[in-house]
Amino acid sequence: MSTMNNAVLRSIRYSFDFGDDAMIAIFGLGGEAVTRAEVSDWLKKDEDPAYQECPDLALASFLNGLIIDRRGRRDGPAPVPESRLTNNLILTKLKIALTFSGDDVMGVLNSAGHHLSKHELSALFRKPRHKHYRTCMDQVLRYFLRGVQLKFRPEPTLAGDAA
Repeated sequence: MSTMNNAVLRSIRYSFDFGDDAMIAIFGLGGEAVTRAEVSDWLKKDEDPAYQECPDLALASFLNGLIIDRRGRRDGPAPVPESRLTNNLILTKLKIALTFSGDDVMGVLNSAGHHLSKHELSALFRKPRHKHYRTCMDQVLRYFLRGVQLKFRPEPTLAGDAA
């Protein structure tokens, strides 16, 4: 488990302005029945006494549910949530859910101030045993989440700001 899981949940919730009911429904789409209290505790700040770490299995279910919510159900069996998540898997699931191409991912990272080459980016989406595989560090995932937020929930501009 990782506190990164909680940061991912908080960021997705904020970026898409999901309320508690929407969060619970997305978990349900991914095959995970969660309570409002569980979701609330996972979304709390780390220093809150009621804070609970979001397990990998729960976040994997949420991300699978997000894919279903945004893209629809696929034919065949529902995806089985992973019991162990990596930042690479989280990034891949978000890329799928948002129907992003590699260029879209690069654009989102660039908008948040992080630049990767196409080769560096493709290495993040390779299988771990591939010789060019690269581990996605927390910082890259944070930049990606920030870029998603900028794309889907941009900061309001002041009335006096002229473009």
